[in-house]
Amino acid sequence: MNFAVSERYLLSLGNEVSAMKLGLASMRRLLAELGNPQTKFVKIQIAGTNGKGSVCAFLDAMLRSANLKVGLYTSPHLTSMTERIRVGNKEIDEVTFARLATRVRRASESLVERGDLDAVPTFFEQMTAIALLAFAKAKADVAILETGLGGRLDATTAADAEIAAITRIDRDHERYLGSSLTKIAAEKAAIIRPNTQFAVLGEQTANIQRLLARRCRESKVPFIDAGEAAAKVESDGIEFTTLRTKYRVKKLGLAGRHQVENAKVAIALAEHLSSRFKITRKSIESGLKNASNPGRLEWIGRFLLDGAHNPSGVKALANYIRENVVAPVTIIFAAMEDKNSRAMMRELFPHARTIVLTQASNSRSTPYQRLLKQMPDDISKERTFVTGSVESALQVAKAADPDAVIVVAGSLYLVGEVRARLVP
Repeated sequence: MNFAVSERYLLSLGNEVSAMKLGLASMRRLLAELGNPQTKFVKIQIAGTNGKGSVCAFLDAMLRSANLKVGLYTSPHLTSMTERIRVGNKEIDEVTFARLATRVRRASESLVERGDLDAVPTFFEQMTAIALLAFAKAKADVAILETGLGGRLDATTAADAEIAAITRIDRDHERYLGSSLTKIAAEKAAIIRPNTQFAVLGEQTANIQRLLARRCRESKVPFIDAGEAAAKVESDGIEFTTLRTKYRVKKLGLAGRHQVENAKVAIALAEHLSSRFKITRKSIESGLKNASNPGRLEWIGRFLLDGAHNPSGVKALANYIRENVVAPVTIIFAAMEDKNSRAMMRELFPHARTIVLTQASNSRSTPYQRLLKQMPDDISKERTFVTGSVESALQVAKAADPDAVIVVAGSLYLVGEVRARLVP
């Protein structure tokens, strides 16, 4: 397959979330068929509700600054599947992607033909296999794996990462993970297993922190509570103090004060990895300064793009707008059907002078008509516009308020479509 064919094939496997199949048996069987590429490098798996991508970005930048060859696997992508797989801060090229996707497809279909599997592995399972093959091919020292959904049955868990990290847990994907924080936390905590060598726990509520710590103790896994590190934010910089040393940077590479807690998790991971690799204080500080994560509090001209897609993430965005944006605000908003759209609107829309409701091209996107009905009664609809496409939403937003900052939020899929139109 060439890249276009491999892309069509993977998309034919169904929507990444609605067609997913939680469970590790198929993924483990596929990896075995491929020669278990995940055994060729050290792996860090990162789970959580919010902050996973940020921790991945910080840690990737730190380890690359230490001259390590780093594989980074994240999801979803904004504009191209190749974004999900990076080695040394470079996306996998389309030729290599297609070659590895072909190998994974053949292995998947062979397993079905022999009766070892009832159905070919899912989109996310095959993407994960492609990433692990790419990292083995590149002879990566370390691979950073962002959990797709949950943790216990996520395809990335089949890689058996030596090191686990869990960022802040909140309500999200409740249809799949459970309706309570305790159930959601238990699903994510399950990436910590008896063969895990070390775990880093991000800041949590007291009850969730106890649950995660208990999971570590029951699995006999040593762990550190990254939230216990001190962070002093001043006008001339940020200082982190851990049990080992102090780190100081003028400014974090990722915007928003909520990034301080994500930086703490990445620092704890890098400090632990320094027992295996030469990772200096200077490398960690460089990573804190130079980390980037497109589509997350990203400014492009008058546009502010943020992939916040649950109430907690939107709250962080609202805080950022309150503290950093002085111009009038226009919000372009779309959300997936399994999200708490009303809660996100309630948090975000009071900061807007103009609101544009739309829908992404993803099949899971909530129709804009339904979003309009879901708007809280106390949010004025006087300057609310609705449109069925991202292209028209951009046109409406630009024309409705020429002086406004245009905030795009509610869905990473929406952000991806907007970004593709803004970045040549």
